[in-house]
Amino acid sequence: MEKSSKLTIEDYESIKTNEELISLINKKQVFFKHIERELAYEEELRNLQIELVKLQRWIATNKKRVAVIFEGRDAAGKGGNIRRFMEHLNPRSSRLVALNKPTEVEKGQWYFQRYIKELPNPGEIVFFDRSWYNRAVVEPVMGFCTEKEYEEFLLQVPEFEHMLYEDGVIIIKFWLSISKEEQLRRFEGREGEPLKRWKFSPVDKKGQELWEKYTHYKEEMFSKTHTSYCPWTIIKTNSKKVARVEAMRHVLSQFKYEGKDEAKTILIPDPNVVMRYYRSINKVIDN
Repeated sequence: MEKSSKLTIEDYESIKTNEELISLINKKQVFFKHIERELAYEEELRNLQIELVKLQRWIATNKKRVAVIFEGRDAAGKGGNIRRFMEHLNPRSSRLVALNKPTEVEKGQWYFQRYIKELPNPGEIVFFDRSWYNRAVVEPVMGFCTEKEYEEFLLQVPEFEHMLYEDGVIIIKFWLSISKEEQLRRFEGREGEPLKRWKFSPVDKKGQELWEKYTHYKEEMFSKTHTSYCPWTIIKTNSKKVARVEAMRHVLSQFKYEGKDEAKTILIPDPNVVMRYYRSINKVIDN
């Protein structure tokens, strides 16, 4: 059978669902692997977002306090992940926290003070686009804090998070892991795209130059702040779309919310993409 590479206007007008589109493409033998993957991703994303809506309702009803922290190198996909998480959530009981650099007043406060006021209220889920862990990696790498401030932070974090844990705050800590080559590719994409150019800064360039230094402080952070009550979860993010759906799966897998048994998709994350940090294993995802 001769392959057809085109779908007509009449074809498009007759299609009502993704399933009909796939069936028609198969029938006409149009090369569509990319389209098929995109449709599968959109369907999977939608199913997971439905579960997130259920989870949010459960959190609100049961007055739970949930904080989801996204950390990682620049261009690892923190903002994109959070946008997909929040896309269909009720804004009255969900929030994004993305703090600017501290003011002069905040610099004189206890380091955690400006983050404490951003913690979730009862019935609320809060997403942190970077968090108090700025002081664990970015600040020492870029010289934005002293060695004493850095050492004090590492000593205080486990105690700070244990107090939150004992008070009932549920903290999920993600480290989005990206390779050096993929980070560079995304930086170049930002420079060449007018709508994304605002994301690119001199600090981004330093990320490539100081790659090994970032790696050192990242590993120190894991070894000092990974605890049984507040563990680090690492997600491979060279594929943005895979990272998004697997991060959602991980969050959903942590709760027993109403209607979970009726989910139309798998809610257990892929262990090849999502993994818990282990001190005893030298498992470096990004070098």
